[in-house]
Amino acid sequence: MKRFFVICKMILRLFLRDFYSFFFTLAFPVFLLFLFGSIYGNAPIDHETAFGIMDISVPAYSVMVIGVNGLMSLPLTLSGFKEKKIYKRFDATPVGKKQILWAQVCIHVMMTLIGIAILLLLGFLYYHIQIKGSFLSICIGILVSIAALFSIGFLFTAVGHDLKSTSILCYSFYFIMLFLSGATMPDTLFPEPLKTISNLLPMTYAVDLMQGLFLKDSLFQCGMEISVLVILTVISTVIGACLYRKKDWT
Repeated sequence: MKRFFVICKMILRLFLRDFYSFFFTLAFPVFLLFLFGSIYGNAPIDHETAFGIMDISVPAYSVMVIGVNGLMSLPLTLSGFKEKKIYKRFDATPVGKKQILWAQVCIHVMMTLIGIAILLLLGFLYYHIQIKGSFLSICIGILVSIAALFSIGFLFTAVGHDLKSTSILCYSFYFIMLFLSGATMPDTLFPEPLKTISNLLPMTYAVDLMQGLFLKDSLFQCGMEISVLVILTVISTVIGACLYRKKDWT
């Protein structure tokens, strides 16, 4: 375990030195929080509900944090390490490449949770956001969303032949889902054609799940979203693992 923690410390330093990973995980969601918060505040969405704009925006921004790590940062890091033959070097040592892979996953999950915690804290302090759901349900929702989006990122890394092709996959899918899933703006503002596209995107179900759990929906009421995300996790993991076996990762 001591060796694993040393590796995690090394991976954490590399993460913090990567401007894009650091910025889009910790800074960009906060920027959006204050940008839209300064424009709309936490005024009620309509006269029929007591929930405000920030009450539904913060859960959506949380999914943005999950997405940037699961669909961009981690896949590109894995692909970059492979292309530079870093795994081959570690596999020739007692450390092995498996511990490097697990350390990368752990650090990205940890930074995702830190990013979400910062968002929630600032939302409480500045906009007094309401969280009606139970702590346990929200934690389960976050973990299910992390598992789904990280497994899709894992699949992207397995599909991409090199860092360039993986980058194209990750950037394309991430930004499409970022703007069409409701992660940056409420999908209720979308016209019908965009809503149809939005319903086909995995991140949409993560956004709906997080918003539902934050606004006091139970896990059972969010059964469809959870089912879709779990199925995506299983499919992406299995296909990704099969493709990895056919690649030279040593």
